[in-house]
Amino acid sequence: MRIDSAGLSVLSREECLRLLATTPIGRLVFTHRALPAVEPVNYVLDGETVVVRTTIGSRLAAATRDAVVAFEIDDIDKTTGTGWSVTVLGHARGVTGIGEIARLAALPLLPWTPSAFDHFVTLSAEEVSGRRIM
Repeated sequence: MRIDSAGLSVLSREECLRLLATTPIGRLVFTHRALPAVEPVNYVLDGETVVVRTTIGSRLAAATRDAVVAFEIDDIDKTTGTGWSVTVLGHARGVTGIGEIARLAALPLLPWTPSAFDHFVTLSAEEVSGRRIM
């Protein structure tokens, strides 16, 4: 087990991907009007790709078009102070191909509200890192 300079356990890429598949809500970090923006999103992991469902005209859809973004999830036990955090960096893109949209629509990714969440954004996991607090 590798320990970083802060004394936290460094997670392997495989462990990070396993943890990414365990929780349905994360935070997408992107640039909006030249400033950093963070938005909570529900998502699903498709292989090594984070998939988010949004509306075509949303600021999230506009800001993530072929942009480098970050995605973060964590789980911290408030009683014991133990937990973990995983961050993904990569290029986000809006999905436009009919076949790919149909495939992604079949994934277990339901919108939070009854609005028309008919646009998919994918984030390739180009860099994945994580830490465990023990």
